[in-house]
Amino acid sequence: MAAEKAKYSTGDYLRSFLSMPVFFLLLILATPVILFLLIISFGKLSNFVVEKIAPLLAKPTLAVLGVKFRIKKHVDEITRPAVFIINHSSTLDMFTLLAMGLPRVRFVAKWQFQYNPLFLILGRLTGQVFIRREQSEKAIRTLQKVVARIKRDRLSLMMAPEGSRKHEGIIGPFKKGPFRMAMELGYPIVPIYFEGNRELSSGRYLVTNKGTCTAHVHPPIDTSGWTHENMEQQIAEVRKLYLEWAGVE
Repeated sequence: MAAEKAKYSTGDYLRSFLSMPVFFLLLILATPVILFLLIISFGKLSNFVVEKIAPLLAKPTLAVLGVKFRIKKHVDEITRPAVFIINHSSTLDMFTLLAMGLPRVRFVAKWQFQYNPLFLILGRLTGQVFIRREQSEKAIRTLQKVVARIKRDRLSLMMAPEGSRKHEGIIGPFKKGPFRMAMELGYPIVPIYFEGNRELSSGRYLVTNKGTCTAHVHPPIDTSGWTHENMEQQIAEVRKLYLEWAGVE
């Protein structure tokens, strides 16, 4: 079974309180550089921003939190576009996602992130996808609209099939959106399992124990044989993998 969540110490609260000003200060400092790169390249350096600059914002923030972040690959380099999926149950997920610096990836994020002006500007300029998760049909239509751009630019997508991190249990129910997108795009599913994120920080806010988080990148799952008739069964099989990785019997 997954480790029990630890209680937070005074030091944990202090580091957590300090981490957000550090992140936003780095974001504010990086924004003019990012805007300059995007303007002079007519947006062609979006991948560079996601792959190289985003980790420079996330990794110092994790260090302030006292979190050591590792990536463990259970597969060779993934050379073709894919729909990456993650287990989502911690506020830490945002930082570990950015720290990975995945190649040519665009994040599918909740609409509310755009309430922050910096996230709105940078997200729109780098081609991130914002959806209203509470309105599933509208979310699916939004995703369908970006299919042509994703295919044209040979981009990957990063999605959380649980939707919100607020769910019962260690692994919540999986929504169909990421899997429909993979089928529509003709992409494989690449599961990433975050080990340690939930155990270190499972509350509503970013209060975190010191410790280690590991991103396990697992082999791609071929979706070429998936159909609308067998999709639910296929999704259940993918979720079963996450339950196994989480140690849920």
